[in-house]
Amino acid sequence: MRVLWLVLLTLSPEFVFAGESESASRLSELLNEENSEGFAKALTVRDFSFPEDHGPHPDFRNEWWYVTGNLDGLDGRRFGFEITIFRFSLTPASPEPDSDWRTNQVYIAHLAVTDADEDRFYVAERYSRGAIGLAGARAEPFRVWIDDWEIASETGGPPWRVRAAEDELALDLELTPLRQPVLNGDRGLSKKSSSVDSASYYYSITRLRTEGALTIAGDEYRVSGLSWLDREWSTSALAGDQVGWDWFALQLSDGTDLMLYNIRKSDGTADDNSSGTLSTGFGKAVGLKRDDFDIVINSTWESPQGGIYPSGWTVRVPEQDLELNVVPVISDQELFTTVRYWEGAVDVAGTRGGERISGRGYVELTGYAD
Repeated sequence: MRVLWLVLLTLSPEFVFAGESESASRLSELLNEENSEGFAKALTVRDFSFPEDHGPHPDFRNEWWYVTGNLDGLDGRRFGFEITIFRFSLTPASPEPDSDWRTNQVYIAHLAVTDADEDRFYVAERYSRGAIGLAGARAEPFRVWIDDWEIASETGGPPWRVRAAEDELALDLELTPLRQPVLNGDRGLSKKSSSVDSASYYYSITRLRTEGALTIAGDEYRVSGLSWLDREWSTSALAGDQVGWDWFALQLSDGTDLMLYNIRKSDGTADDNSSGTLSTGFGKAVGLKRDDFDIVINSTWESPQGGIYPSGWTVRVPEQDLELNVVPVISDQELFTTVRYWEGAVDVAGTRGGERISGRGYVELTGYAD
């Protein structure tokens, strides 16, 4: 589940280049099922193929390449980062190529860094047309980019290079997958509501060894850690009674990786199509339905701009004898981009089978700020 749904499902070309809409943060208004005619939809299980599926799927209305990670400096300084590139088709058919500028593709990118030691959060955003090389995506060699922000292969395969710079912020990281892609939902078909049209194709690479440099306000830090890649493409939207979601990507000290998303309905309950995936380094992945896990909010954080977000959770997966306490590394990791949402680095501590366990991860919260 990714925040692109907030941004793009009803955008017009004029909106994309005009700036922020007053209603852009209202999930229930943006996520409708209009304007989907003519696009491909995620209706049935498909065969995934790599590296092809790392590349674009232009028959679908939207997709994203979403990387989050937790990093440590040489002196132990703690950082989190997020870089996301979204692709959106304005029309279901590509225009006739009578001009190099003519395109139906729009790209938007978000960059965020958490400096835990300084209790600071940095955010940047970019837009571009998918024309004349300004932005785009390809499978081989893999590259997705917007201006000079990119996630790309320099050798035709892993590792991938992440580069982005804006004002006082810059990333230059090398990502090496440590695990094979994990298919979420039903073999990669991820249903979001009871509507047959409301689904995506969704896979994750849950552990990527990450090394490189992070620059903040002119100070460069050599960093290393673990990242997580989420990939989704779809056309459909949330149902009318769904208002947002809470998404968890947790990397645990025993080698387990846990993805959960809790889709919230307007009456405050969790949608039955909320789900998750628990995976290990041995190629085993266990799909989780909504009744298989429990998420309890322990504390909240009130944004200075309005809106109250959860800010601490207990996560339980009884069948796995797993209980985790999840806490943000800093409270304010709220992004003010085209839409407003919270996404940030978290620490994890708990037990599995009575044994202590720890970890790190990322959490995304949408639909809390009007």
